This record gives sequence, structure tokens and C-alpha cells, in this order.
Amino acid sequence: MKYLVQISRILVGALFIISGFIKLNDPLGFSYKLQEYFGEDVLNMEFLIPYALLISVFVVVFEVVLGVFLLIGYKPKFTVYSLLAMIVFFTFLTFYSAYFDKVKDCGCFGDALKLTPWESFTKDVILLVLILILVYGLKHIKPIFTKLPTTVIALLSFIASLWFGYHVLMHLPAIDFRAYAIGKNIKEQMTIPEDAQKPILEYTWTFKVNGEEQEFVTNGSYPQVDGEYIGVETETIDEGYIPPIQDFSIESVDEDLTSHFLDVENLLIVAMYNISKAEEDGVVKLKAFTDKAMAKGYTVIGLTSSGEAEKQQVKQDHNLNFDFYLCDEKVIKTIVRSNPGIVILDKGTVVDKAHWNDIEDIEL
Repeated sequence: MKYLVQISRILVGALFIISGFIKLNDPLGFSYKLQEYFGEDVLNMEFLIPYALLISVFVVVFEVVLGVFLLIGYKPKFTVYSLLAMIVFFTFLTFYSAYFDKVKDCGCFGDALKLTPWESFTKDVILLVLILILVYGLKHIKPIFTKLPTTVIALLSFIASLWFGYHVLMHLPAIDFRAYAIGKNIKEQMTIPEDAQKPILEYTWTFKVNGEEQEFVTNGSYPQVDGEYIGVETETIDEGYIPPIQDFSIESVDEDLTSHFLDVENLLIVAMYNISKAEEDGVVKLKAFTDKAMAKGYTVIGLTSSGEAEKQQVKQDHNLNFDFYLCDEKVIKTIVRSNPGIVILDKGTVVDKAHWNDIEDIEL
């Protein structure tokens, strides 16, 4: 039992640290996922949406710290029972998401590793079993250092986690796992290769044959049945190849300009997923920066999901000399974790991006 506890201790501790660090690298992204869970269609707890970022930071810092606590053996009873409470909650959440098909990706490993709802639930069940082993063998979890070093490491892990979370919120994620990372080409990420795996669909046809309803399963072809057609249901067996970027667009009131702008050299995008929620200090910086970019030959546009009235209002209030185009809010949030944020493209390739705090660091 002693060895089983130690193996479980290492596996659980390491997984919580890795999972927590990936989310701590992008707490804003995890807060968007929490907002999805809190929404009316999932848990119907919309009163928590304004606190999603605060909850996000608390959860991911706690996740990393508990992983460290477990590995070094700091306060074993508190650590193990905290881990148990956390995994019970997450197991319920992933089961609910999977069973009712509410959230397609749990966000357990941020954008670094995408898991289906049932894969997430399976992972949580395995973790639950490992943590129950730790609960049963709690007496075998001992500190690996003496009291003072163990306490110092525990405190430093908490401080370091808080600092790192604050740092990436004030700038951008230290590691960008998304399809819009620097060096990625958006056009290529949107393209489906000719030899890509096609989706596999299963069709269940219902016919009335000799007065009784019968089902016939095909891969799409209409079955040759001597009976009265009633209906058909389609099930996706394999989604096939899904391009990393699916919903990116740049649209005016009248037309889709995506292809046009993805062919432009030196394109500077001011991303504001929601103008009314943009941070005022960041918006104030845009005038001087975008005027400088245009003077150096850059094409400057804004990208937002806000309506025409808000676009015109922000241009007027801050004397901005560029036009805003329409894009889906979720897509803009994915492109850059800042509101406003800056993205520089060269024929569709992401050359640079920055939080509004770091506008001065961008070399034009």
C-alpha cells in the first residue's frame, strides 16, 4: 500500500502542476471557459460570470499549489482533502458536460491539449481513484524535507504562482498554444488539405414496412426499401480533419473582406472584442500608436464584434483614423488576450502581437 500511495502521490501532484500551470499561463482564457460553463445553457449560474476571472485565478493557483504541496508533503491532510473536493467538483462538471453535450472542450489543459468531454471525464475518474488511494493511505504521505524548507517551498510556490498569473494578465501568455501564435499563417490554418480525412457519418433511416417501423443504417446512400419513408437521423462517427481556425473573418457591413486583408503586407489589427468593455487606458494609447504605424506605411484596421454605433463612438471619442470591421467575439478573444490588443500580420502570417500595456515595445 505504501508504494501505491507514493506512485499515486507523484502522478497526481505532477498532473495537477502541469494542468494548473498551463491554465495559469492563460487565466483569461480559462475564465472564458468558466463563463461558458456558467452560461444559461450549461449550469445556468450567470450571476457568477462577472467573477469568472477572479475564480479562474483562484482555481489555477490553488491547483498548482496543491500539486506542489502534495509532492513535498506539506500539510498532507489539508492537501489531500482539498484535492478530493476539487476532483469531485471537476468530475461532476465534466460528466455533466459530456452527458448533456454542453461544452465541447473542458479547458483542463487550456489550448495545449484538447480533450473531448468524455475524455475529460475519464481523466477525472482516474484522478479520483488515485486521490482516493491517497485518502486511504494518508499516513504514508510524509514531508520530503524538514519543516522549515518544506514551509519555505510551499510559500514560494504560492507567491510564484500569484506573480506569474498577474504577469500574464498584464501582458500576454508566456507560451501561446493557439492557432494565432506568432509565426502561424492564418490562411494555412483555415485550409483543409485535399488529402485530409473526410467526416464519417452514419444515417439511420426509418421506414414503415408491412405496417411496422424498421430502421436501416447506411453511410449516406438512400436504402432500397419497399416501404413508406418516415424519417432519417444522422450521427457523426468521425469528424475527420478539422482546421485549427474555422470562424475567422473580417467583414464590413456589405461584404466579406477576409481574403483581401489576409493578402495585405504590414497589416496592423487593433483587436477589441467588445468596445464597451475595452480598458480605457489601452484605448487612449491607440491614437498615437496607430498614427505612427500609418505614417510608416502600415494598413491599420480595427476588429470587433460591437455594433456600428459603438464603432463610430470610439472613433469620435479618441479621434481614431482607422475603420473597424466585424469579427466574432469568441474569435477575437482567441486571437489576443487583451482588450484592446495589437496583432501585426504580413500576408496572413502573425508577425507580432501585444497587450495594450506593451504597445511601446512593438517595433514598426
